[in-house]
Amino acid sequence: MTAFDFHKSTHSGGEPHSECVEVAVNIPGTVAVRDSKDPDDDPPILRLAPAAWARFTASLR
Repeated sequence: MTAFDFHKSTHSGGEPHSECVEVAVNIPGTVAVRDSKDPDDDPPILRLAPAAWARFTASLR
């Protein structure tokens, strides 16, 4: 299984332990989201369909 390639939001300010989320879109058909505070502690990962992620992010605008 391919590992998720998480990326932190550019709005997080680049701080290593800032409160933000990381998103991975490198697995086809899946958008993975996790808390960025402790990525080495194996945080829970929320897996969404790309359409659900698109609706969510559109609602934030």
